[in-house]
Amino acid sequence: MEIRQLKYFLAIAEARQITKAASQLHITQPPLSQQMLLLEKELGVQLLERTKKQIKLTEAGCILQNRAEQIIELINSTINEVQEAANGVSGKLKIGTITSSGRSLIPEYIQKFHQTYPKVSFDLRLGDSRRILELLNAGIIEIGLVRLPVDSSLYNYITLPKESMVMVALPDTITTRDKETFSFDKIKDKPLLLHRRYESIISDYCSQAGFKPNILCTSDDTTSLLIWAKLGLGIAIVPETAINLLQESPLLIQKITSPVIITVGAIIWLKKHSLSTAATHFIEMFNNATGAL
Repeated sequence: MEIRQLKYFLAIAEARQITKAASQLHITQPPLSQQMLLLEKELGVQLLERTKKQIKLTEAGCILQNRAEQIIELINSTINEVQEAANGVSGKLKIGTITSSGRSLIPEYIQKFHQTYPKVSFDLRLGDSRRILELLNAGIIEIGLVRLPVDSSLYNYITLPKESMVMVALPDTITTRDKETFSFDKIKDKPLLLHRRYESIISDYCSQAGFKPNILCTSDDTTSLLIWAKLGLGIAIVPETAINLLQESPLLIQKITSPVIITVGAIIWLKKHSLSTAATHFIEMFNNATGAL
């Protein structure tokens, strides 16, 4: 099994078509198909289910896709580390971040880092906290920005400033005299749009207030919740930084004051894992900028 074959296989797994994958790899279709047949023969399993319209991965193919991504990333990391040792800080910094902070907080720090280390390029991946942890554990990224809590026995982390949760909806969805603050008990019977991570805590607060929440939608994607709110489907309850995701929006943003709901983010990285020079410098910069211990 060759590295080239793994790269070919990953291209097919992403494109789901031999022709499209061959075009992306800048090779012709016949040798690409031949390499996949040789790979399947070597492994003794079927990796691809071929149909007229597209290609699907078998169960074995899905396993190989996951492992191949890890292998390719490990090879790339090794190359970067060797180059960094020879040429100073360069290579690629691989970061994963939750959507809300990825579009607001992270760019600010990447700009500062790029000014100091212009030879470093970036691989930025977005997802919910669970997906970021998966990428981190697999070695596909080195640094993650997630919401706490995380397992402190597995991860080192720098805590970010506390962040309030806010209600976001069209102006006629919420009726209140105060446009900046909002009492939690006023969401009774209102359709709620919640991130899955906060569903339990919001439901508990509703129970304490004496009512069962009317949850219209739970999602792992904050942007989707804001779009639904923009369409007038309900009230989205999201971290305050999430309001930066929709520019020039008619949505009304109101802080929840009774009770105040807080969420905390953190920069995390694996314990007992050697970081690249670029990742080490990024964490140092972040630590100094936030004043963390």
